Amino acid sequence: MLSRTADHLFWMARYTERAENTARMLDVHVQAAMLPQSAQDVENSWRALLGISELQQAYDARHGAVTGRHVIDFMARDPNNPSSIAACLKEARENARAVRGTLTTEVWEILNQTWLDWQRRLHLLENDPSQVFEWVKYRSHLSRGVTLGTMLRDDAVHFIRLGTFLERADNTARILDVKFHRSDDLTQRDYYYWAALLRSVSGFEIYRKVYRDVITPERIAELLMLRADMPRSLLACMDEVVHNLAQIRNDVSGSTERYAGRLHAQLQFGSIDDILKTGLHDTLTEFLANIYELGNRISRDFLVPLAA
Repeated sequence: MLSRTADHLFWMARYTERAENTARMLDVHVQAAMLPQSAQDVENSWRALLGISELQQAYDARHGAVTGRHVIDFMARDPNNPSSIAACLKEARENARAVRGTLTTEVWEILNQTWLDWQRRLHLLENDPSQVFEWVKYRSHLSRGVTLGTMLRDDAVHFIRLGTFLERADNTARILDVKFHRSDDLTQRDYYYWAALLRSVSGFEIYRKVYRDVITPERIAELLMLRADMPRSLLACMDEVVHNLAQIRNDVSGSTERYAGRLHAQLQFGSIDDILKTGLHDTLTEFLANIYELGNRISRDFLVPLAA
């Protein structure tokens, strides 16, 4: 496969996943803002959301004061914010259009229609943002389902899956790092605080099924890092990354596969007790740096290299 074609497929998937992740985080914060709490706590919560996506500086330059309405506008529909839902859906569609001949008609129509329908739903952000965010999640689910249900399981699908799970791993690690780093200690500080974290990764019902007990920070960290059967855990994402890398290997990708394999093994054979002793923040910071480096290596070996 041509590197440019692979690049478009990879980033099409990453932008689709990023739009969904942003919608998930915004929706949880909209719901949490309705709980009884001080104005300062509400502002801190929105600031934490900006911190997850490393958008605080860009937001401050545009808006200054942190309010829920401004954060939603900035992270959902601001076309000048490259991580906004609007920008991600547009980039996903443009990348898909560039490789229209590689995709099935169904996949292209889902992505194209998503972008067109998004523009018609912008007015709903004022009065019912949760409805919009649910729609974004649904369209992302639909895109993945149609991709797996209609496309030949060739290199195109492997690059799409690679982009999806690399992006998902990055997002899950960011959510965990910001939420835990922001908490005072690793005790059950606030049920709604930890429940919101689980809901942001569709993990609340899974937690109840796996642990059948009260929500504790240690178990949340274990679920979202080390459980291979949790779809958005770091280990589950790395399972997919390693598998799809093996399917597209070429003459120069051996070191990248080994790099991904080491990162995968650290999660596969790690224990939450050892991670907490080392320091959760330090572990997640290192993981994020490794994911960034892995993305660079994938670009170098398979895609159009990222600009320096």
